[in-house]
Amino acid sequence: MGEAIGQSLATAVGVALSPVPIIAVILMLTTPKARTNGPAFVAGWLVGLALVGVVVLLLAGPATDSADAGPPAWAGWLKLVLGLLLLLVAGRQFRGRPKQGDAASMPGWMNAIDGFGAAKSFGIAAALSGANPKNLLLAVAGATAIAQTGIPAGQQAAAYGIFMIVGSLGVATPLVLYFAMGERSADVLGRLKDWMRDHNAVIMSVLCLVIGAKLIGDALTVLW
Repeated sequence: MGEAIGQSLATAVGVALSPVPIIAVILMLTTPKARTNGPAFVAGWLVGLALVGVVVLLLAGPATDSADAGPPAWAGWLKLVLGLLLLLVAGRQFRGRPKQGDAASMPGWMNAIDGFGAAKSFGIAAALSGANPKNLLLAVAGATAIAQTGIPAGQQAAAYGIFMIVGSLGVATPLVLYFAMGERSADVLGRLKDWMRDHNAVIMSVLCLVIGAKLIGDALTVLW
């Protein structure tokens, strides 16, 4: 199981550092419904990641006696495709970064966060972690890395559970700060939100570039 955790750790960190969900949860923590919407957002994030993991691990199937022969060819091809897609995302993010002096744009739905309830916060978070293309690619890559090790299904589930925990640190940390520091967290979270907003495109382009290159390297190792 240690190998599965190690293989998926980089992509889990990539999921955790995704700026848009972190900005979203910080904005929720500035609303009157912070104490319900914040936890609902984190719960939805976990559910979105869990659904991706369940689908990938079920499609991959249980471990077989041939697992000791090395990772299966399908894992290599899938990693190659995911790696190339992440490189495309990296290029698109970098080209779309705001020019010097321009304000970074955020999704329009963020303007309506003040009116969100717990259910909508949950749903938005699940969509961001399980359906947003960038995070979906990273989550699929993490689950694939776990599945290719050929460990038993229970250990795969446990390894993916750790992937989910690591991948949720980005959205969970502001929530922990909010409950631990109360009103004193406003300044810290505000500065974090502004930094994430201003550097969103660069952060995601670097993450996708590094993880995409790693996946392609892993794929070539498996295939050749």
